[in-house]
Amino acid sequence: MRKFLALVIALAMSGILPAQPAQATAIARIKDIASLQAGRDNQLIGYGLVVGLQGSGDSLRASPFTEQSLRAMLQNLGISTQGGENRSKNIAAVMVTANLPPFASPGSRMDVSVSSLGDATSLRGGTLVMTSLTGADGQIYAVAQGAIIVSGFSATGDAAQLTQGVTTAGRVPNGAIIERPLPSRFKDSVNLVLQLRNPDFSTAVRMQDAINTYAAGVYGGRIAEVNDNQEVVVAKPRNADLARLMAEIENLVVEADSPARVVVNERTGTIIIGADVRISQVAVSYGTLTVQVTENPTVVQPLPFSDGVTAVQPSTDIIANQAGSKIAVLSGPNLKTLVSGLNSIGVKPDGIIAILQGIKSAGALHAELVLQ
Repeated sequence: MRKFLALVIALAMSGILPAQPAQATAIARIKDIASLQAGRDNQLIGYGLVVGLQGSGDSLRASPFTEQSLRAMLQNLGISTQGGENRSKNIAAVMVTANLPPFASPGSRMDVSVSSLGDATSLRGGTLVMTSLTGADGQIYAVAQGAIIVSGFSATGDAAQLTQGVTTAGRVPNGAIIERPLPSRFKDSVNLVLQLRNPDFSTAVRMQDAINTYAAGVYGGRIAEVNDNQEVVVAKPRNADLARLMAEIENLVVEADSPARVVVNERTGTIIIGADVRISQVAVSYGTLTVQVTENPTVVQPLPFSDGVTAVQPSTDIIANQAGSKIAVLSGPNLKTLVSGLNSIGVKPDGIIAILQGIKSAGALHAELVLQ
């Protein structure tokens, strides 16, 4: 038995057997951790008018551009507005935005977002009038029109007002029709450039190895190469179809890695601790100091038949209390131990945020601390 234990210890020290259990890694498909560079979205923007509002539109005096747009639209429809004055509150000027999907073809539809520009109070019940959407190159790629869906609502009375959500922004589902194809086509690409959503050299190298292992058996050679921690370039073999090659590559499975990171949102008290976060052994003391000041003035009466006056004698009681003051020794060989150690002190999320910042300043937190 002693010889067997000695053999196991020797193998562990030599590196043949792991001294500690291996860390769990996330297994994911390439399509879930990387995107095609040529397959990115393109942002579109446009300016338009919303009509059909129930008195919740722009006031034309406070939003002169709304009146100008209304006059221009009516003139294009053959309606003269010379010499007239419009006081309608049923229209609103809006900005229309959308993301043009990659490889979108003319005739397909996409959703658009509508946001008020003037002083309109609500877009509920409105209809977006035909609006052209342009790209960064100034070309018109889509035309949007349709009824607006607003999730928020507002109710106003004589002495109270209730508003829930945002009433000055909404969406038009499938409201835009694509009119122009994108200049670049997928079939025109010479190679495939895969971009990691979370840049990491370890993941990029594993992706390269997975693609090359697959290509060696199918195409007889290496086709993938790592550019940096975000890009992996895949060269197209001569006898391969680019669409089929991408479909085969995106379903390959790799082990995704990520750096140790702690994300702290001080506004909401949210704390996200990654699985690989480690801390060196450190002593932490936490306690909330409460100081209570109480004024108990005493009225002092003068003696009978004296010339004295009634006076107020101040009396102040100060109580200092430090509740929940504990000292704990924390060490984080794994995430469960770290969280258990923090919970053992009995602190709230705001206290944990302060403790993590202090551990980082002490140099004991072996992870990136991101404050939001």
